[in-house]
Amino acid sequence: MGDKSLNNIPELRTTIKSIDMTEEMSNFAIDTAKKAMSSNTVEKDIAQYIKKEFDTKYNNTWHCIVGKNFGSFVTHETKNFIYFYVGPLAILLFKTA
Repeated sequence: MGDKSLNNIPELRTTIKSIDMTEEMSNFAIDTAKKAMSSNTVEKDIAQYIKKEFDTKYNNTWHCIVGKNFGSFVTHETKNFIYFYVGPLAILLFKTA
């Protein structure tokens, strides 16, 4: 990744594309993603940070995919899914049983 514009994470536009979770959870997801992006430049490391934070706070088993270009089709637990952008990065976060 290495995009210097990510140094200003709080300023990046956040866009939620699809959601099935509480407002509290979605706010935590966005805040966690911004923290991950401010301390990591590799997409895999950003995804790992977000996944670990959600596993800790909301119990296992969360999955996180981060990138600029990917397709997906997933099954998730009810009220445990969000797909959003922070700046140029798409973040897909969901929980399975």
